Amino acid sequence: MVSSSEKANSPNANRVMVDEERGPDATLAEKEAPHAAPPHHAYGMAYGYTADRLQLFWDRLRGKGRRKIGWLESGKNVVLSSFLNIFLIFIPLAWASHWEMTQWGHDATFALCFLAIIPLECMFDWGGEQMAMYLGKDLGDLLIITLNNAVEAVLAIILLAKCELRLLQSTIVGVVILHLLLIPGTAFLVGGYNIRQQALHPHHTDLNHTLLMIGVLATMLPTAFFAALDRGANAVTAAGQETASSLVNDITRGQILKMSRGMAIMLLVVYIASRLYLHNPPGENNALTVPHDAPEAIHHAEAHLLEEEPLIHPLACALLLVITVGLMAVTAEFLVESIDAVRETSGIQTEWFGLILLPIVSFSADGAVAILFFFQSIYDHLTHREILVPSMLARGRAIDLSIQFTLWWMPVLVLLGWWTSKPMHLLFDYLEVSLLLGSCFLVNYVTADSKTNWVEGLIMIVFYFMIALVTWFYPGQPEVAFMLHCEGSVAEAVAEGAEGNIEAVVSEVARAVGRAVS
Repeated sequence: MVSSSEKANSPNANRVMVDEERGPDATLAEKEAPHAAPPHHAYGMAYGYTADRLQLFWDRLRGKGRRKIGWLESGKNVVLSSFLNIFLIFIPLAWASHWEMTQWGHDATFALCFLAIIPLECMFDWGGEQMAMYLGKDLGDLLIITLNNAVEAVLAIILLAKCELRLLQSTIVGVVILHLLLIPGTAFLVGGYNIRQQALHPHHTDLNHTLLMIGVLATMLPTAFFAALDRGANAVTAAGQETASSLVNDITRGQILKMSRGMAIMLLVVYIASRLYLHNPPGENNALTVPHDAPEAIHHAEAHLLEEEPLIHPLACALLLVITVGLMAVTAEFLVESIDAVRETSGIQTEWFGLILLPIVSFSADGAVAILFFFQSIYDHLTHREILVPSMLARGRAIDLSIQFTLWWMPVLVLLGWWTSKPMHLLFDYLEVSLLLGSCFLVNYVTADSKTNWVEGLIMIVFYFMIALVTWFYPGQPEVAFMLHCEGSVAEAVAEGAEGNIEAVVSEVARAVGRAVS
């Protein structure tokens, strides 16, 4: 018999007292319960699963189990991938026009470069969808989104290198609005022509609302900061006191640059975290797989990628995308170099040029397919034929393009400007921020129930044309242009702007006098 004092002084005292407190039933159940797997066994199971997943991914990437496709057949399929490949002939013409600028003219160079980018954008779409068969739906969608943003990203980087920062900012806003309104609106209108409603992924839609808002609000904060300072300065002046200096100066720009660079890093963290969440959601063995609660259409799309035979060898497809990026970079640079002359001769406002004209380049290929499909669908409906939606048409994925551009490319451009000593910041034009907020709210309302129809698509298109109409007459906010001045200080930019205004007034007066004399 063991006494209580001996029990308390024994080495196993703590264990005995805990067992007694828990009671005999709990202790018995614990003894009868099966032993848990040792940690090293669980680690081995996880390692084995990861190795199996990597092996499956590698086999799929190499095309194991699929029909072998030769390089000659791959090249033939590339040429016949789209009727828009006819426009590839404009690439050498655009380059020749650039090298012979004095003979061809800037307008011809701009138009030829614009047309040359159409088949390259189409090639991105086709190559991305072919690679998705080797990568799977998860990584395939990410690749397609990145490739669809390649045109705008290349244009934006070239504008940054040329220090066309005001045009760069308006182009960023124009690209986001295009991807929020025109592209999905066209897809909803054309795709829902003969369908009562179309379904979106509810899980992705809910997250997209939040990601869209954080990206748009990031552009609003520096703008609200500057507007609050401006209002305070005006109030002080109205009270009869002199302000120390104008708000449009290097000190204010330095503050905005610091907050913009800090916010850019935060936006990148948000985007990377969102990709990790989507591609590796919480739970075991969920990485790079379609969630079990995804709509049936998502599972069907993944099965379709597994069953459908690709038309190009994976290495040939990767080489095709690399060559297309190179051709795109050179053509886009020639396009940017001809912009100034085209603006001067056409009289188009910089705002409209950046918000509407440049972003529409990326939509030209999808737009051409959408228009042709729309008329074809009407013909098929009248002749009672089956209506098939071409794979090139963008759908809800277009909203993901805006998310990637606001949370990835826009911060990257700010940090690249920091690295190259370009004053690229997130202080946008007041009207541009208003357009972003309005577009974001409309898209969130349209996709709130994860369902769309052709009428909602029409509404989105109409709102986009409303924006195009308003910005046609908008000259832009001069304070923002001064704060984006690359050469010299902000004060020098303000002085140059004042001289330019005086010259414009003098020329206008001269023209008026000439008209009166004549």
